[in-house]
Order: sequence, then structure tokens, then C-alpha cells
Amino acid sequence: MGKYEESEQWEDIVPIPQDEGGPNPLAAIAYTDEYSEAMSYLRAAMAKNEMSERALELTQHIISMNPAHYTVWLYRAEILKSLGQDPLQELGWLNKVSLRHLKNYQIWHHRQVIMSQLSTLPSTELPFLARMFAKDAKNYHVWSYRQWLVRHFSLWDSELPYIETLLRVDVRNNSAWNHRWFITFGREDDQEIDDATLAREIEYAKSAIRQAPQNQSPWNYVRGLLRKKGNGLGELKAFAGEFANVEREDEVRSSHALDFLADVWAEEEKDELAEKALELLARRFDPIRKNYWDYRRSLLGKATA
Repeated sequence: MGKYEESEQWEDIVPIPQDEGGPNPLAAIAYTDEYSEAMSYLRAAMAKNEMSERALELTQHIISMNPAHYTVWLYRAEILKSLGQDPLQELGWLNKVSLRHLKNYQIWHHRQVIMSQLSTLPSTELPFLARMFAKDAKNYHVWSYRQWLVRHFSLWDSELPYIETLLRVDVRNNSAWNHRWFITFGREDDQEIDDATLAREIEYAKSAIRQAPQNQSPWNYVRGLLRKKGNGLGELKAFAGEFANVEREDEVRSSHALDFLADVWAEEEKDELAEKALELLARRFDPIRKNYWDYRRSLLGKATA
């Protein structure tokens, strides 16, 4: 007998087994007996729309066996709301589950559902996210959730120092660079970006490039800044030249600088210089993408032809 079959708490429930398509299913999933029994009782509870403590405990049991079962998470959220459970208590339990299953999307959607019931940000939330980033600084689900958190609780003005802390630890953290852009330019109130903000961000990106010239993230970031500013890439031609000179290839310190300069010279219609930069990338500094760089070379002059 299984756990629920012999439990007096569940004696009023007739379990609903999974329908595998008949007595001889073609490709039945080999669930454990424990999981199959728990799911059969879950189906019965959901069929009668039961909102109870025992149903809540049942969802916790199933989540411990299959934390990616989104239907169970949705049912759990409905039960919590119906019972008026303390969201902070749920978050405490959820923290433990999150630390065991780092890359589970359903956990973070559930957390968002729970957090949306609160009017103020719990003091424990940001420290917990810091623990998650300490385990995986580029966890996509956690970053997506953090963006939602910033919007929901209007944390725009307090996020930048934390992002700078992460980038001091790892200047190559492309997720932190993405979040920095979101914090600086992601507000939905159509605010104008002033020149001082753009200048600050450009200097920050330049400083990061000097620290690690072969780090693509700040090069991409500064490209975006120049587009925001409405200027061409030529504004930073001299800066990029600090890391690459097509006439002295042994002194090239960054393939990304070569790529940047190629685009600058293409804008200036200096196709010979642009072709030299792209040829260096294809031959020496990024040969794994030779076909791409050769394609770029084939485009030179066509934009103005």
C-alpha cells in the first residue's frame, strides 16, 4: 500500500490514475510508484477543486519529486491564495527549493506570483538573490526575475551600486552588463536620457575595456551607447585604436577593437582600412568565424553603391 492509500487523511478520496491510452500503451513513462500514487491523488483533488492544507502538503511532496511540474505549481499558488497563507512563509520554503534546483523556471514564476501579493519588498529578498548569484552569476531565470522585481518595486535608483559590485568581481559577467543596460535605459516612463548619463556610461565601459580588452561585453555596451547618443562609432575611433593597429598586427590586443574599427572605417567609406581589419580577423584573430568576416568584407562599399 502507498502513503496516501493507507492514510486516514485521504480515505475520502478516490485516486484518479493516469490514462496512458489503454492497457498496452505504446510508450508509457516509467514513473516511480511513489510519484504515480501522489499524482493520482492530486488529479482527484484538482477534479473537486479542493483548497486545503492536505492538498498543499500534497503539492509539496510532488514538487520534491518533480520541481518542473508547472501544473502543480499553479495549483499550489491557487491553494495558498484561497487559504490566505502568509507569503513570507511560502518564500522561506521556496528559498530551500530554489537552492536545490538552480535552473528551474517554474520556481521563479511561482516566486513572482507570491511576491506580487506584497506591497513592500521583504528585507530578505535581495540577500537571497545574492546567494543565488554566488552559486551561478549568470542564471537566466534569476536575472529575469530580478528585472521583474526592479519594475514591480521600483528599485531603479538602488540597483546600480550592486551591479557595479558584481562587475568588479567579474568584469566579464555579460548578465550583469545586460542588467546595467536595463537599469540605465529600461524604464517605461519614456524618460529622456541626458548627456551626463551617456557620458558616465561611456567612461565606465571604456574603463572596463582597458581592464580586459578581449571582453566583448563592454564593447557591445559602448556600441549601444553610441547608438543611443545618435552619433556614429567614429567618436571612439581613437580609443579603439589603443587596442588595435592594422599596420602592426603583432601589437593587436583585442579582436573586438578590430571589429569596431572595421565598422568605423566602413562608416567613413575607408574600405581599404576596413578590409585590412576584417582580413586580420579572418586570418589570425578570429579564424573560427572566417566565413563571417569574409562575408563582411564582401559587403564593403555596397551600402553606398
